[in-house]
Amino acid sequence: MSEFRIERDSMGEVQVPAQAFYGAQTQRAVENFPVSGWPLHEDLIHAMGLVKLACGTANRDLGKLSGTGKNPLNDKQIEAMLQAAREVAGGAFDGQFPIDVFQTGSGTSSNMNCNEVIANRAIEIMGGDRFAAAKPIHPNDHVNMGQSTNDTFPTAIHVAVASSIGKNLIPALQRFAQVLSDKAQQWDRIIKIGRTHLADATPLRLGQEFGGFARQLELSIERAERALQAVQELPVGGTAVGSGINTHPEFGSRVAKVLADETGIAFVEAANHFEANAQRDGLVECHGQLKLIATTLFNVSNNIRWLGSGPRCGFYEIQLPDRQPGSSIMPGKVNPVMCESMMQVAARVIGNDGCITMSGAAGGQFQLNIMMPVMGQTTLESITLLANVTNAFVEFCAEEMEANEEACVASVEKSLSMVTSLNPHIGYEKASALAKEAFKTGKTIRELCTEQNILPPDVLKAALDPMSMTEPHA
Repeated sequence: MSEFRIERDSMGEVQVPAQAFYGAQTQRAVENFPVSGWPLHEDLIHAMGLVKLACGTANRDLGKLSGTGKNPLNDKQIEAMLQAAREVAGGAFDGQFPIDVFQTGSGTSSNMNCNEVIANRAIEIMGGDRFAAAKPIHPNDHVNMGQSTNDTFPTAIHVAVASSIGKNLIPALQRFAQVLSDKAQQWDRIIKIGRTHLADATPLRLGQEFGGFARQLELSIERAERALQAVQELPVGGTAVGSGINTHPEFGSRVAKVLADETGIAFVEAANHFEANAQRDGLVECHGQLKLIATTLFNVSNNIRWLGSGPRCGFYEIQLPDRQPGSSIMPGKVNPVMCESMMQVAARVIGNDGCITMSGAAGGQFQLNIMMPVMGQTTLESITLLANVTNAFVEFCAEEMEANEEACVASVEKSLSMVTSLNPHIGYEKASALAKEAFKTGKTIRELCTEQNILPPDVLKAALDPMSMTEPHA
């Protein structure tokens, strides 16, 4: 059997892998873009299949596929086409999407890749010869009916991004927020020293510190929800330039309704198709929220890394689980590897935001943005990385963290900032002199105050009660 078959398109003959479900236009793109070796993100492939299912369903219900136009389909052919689209959406044909991410800026190559796969698979379902030159179910006339790459490819990006945020990122962030909230409650009575400017500050409770982290994650969940909302308007129905040429006036709204029903996400037709075709501002807004989430994850994991530093020469106020040997030369060393993993992901996502911002600002000229494949790929990469690293951090670090109460408490009495609570009794200037003397002599604030009879014993005891310093009081 030959390794290749000959396919033809408007530009002539092309050699295509013998058993491939795609055809000539896909193969040309494979040959034109030997750039990165990165195929489209699988979530985008699945979303393209889902969009084709929704478009086919709308055209079926509008009577367009079985109408009086050229090469109408019968009911069985229509159902075969819809089945093939659903199979692509379900991941059955991921291996049939070989085109590099860095391709034509509209995504036309990948749109035609999807059209060819669905058409040939539908022909196969009908018992036909998918290798024949004549296509009873045609990639352009039927699978792509009422569509342009310019409106369906960004629609698929929005569907993929919103679905991934909803299914993957938000649940991961919710899980992390809950673990941090649980730790905050468990550690609410553990006193420790605060730090500002990396210098000793007044006491707080370890639970309060972790309650702050938990709130950061709660805000991240809200940002993820806003990121999802930013891509709920769909360009489909605008076709080539936003005018809706060659499609039914109800097509866009019907497709959005099918996609909303299939995903459970409140997708709607774009309010203005000229804006929706030409610009990817919604995607830029979406990724901006992802950048904020990455910023939070970097901050929380880095704080946890510092709090776990040691075990003898650092803070060691929390004990991180041992995951793996930390050094090829220092026996017994264990490093905060999960924190470092999360920080690297955050750095990548923050960098990705530059790509998205540039692509959105410079890529949209007149009626089309020509940076869409990289925008879709980069956004989905960010979502995947954020969700995966959050789940890993929770499972392999956050859930198993333990408080080192002894280390927390030990630092409080030694802190010079204990003197802050004496301000209302002796004034700032005298308190400052005490702090300097304590540092010079190596004594604690309590010891100096007792020696010098600064305050009556009962007043001093109340003023230097660490727990009372962790809450406002009259």
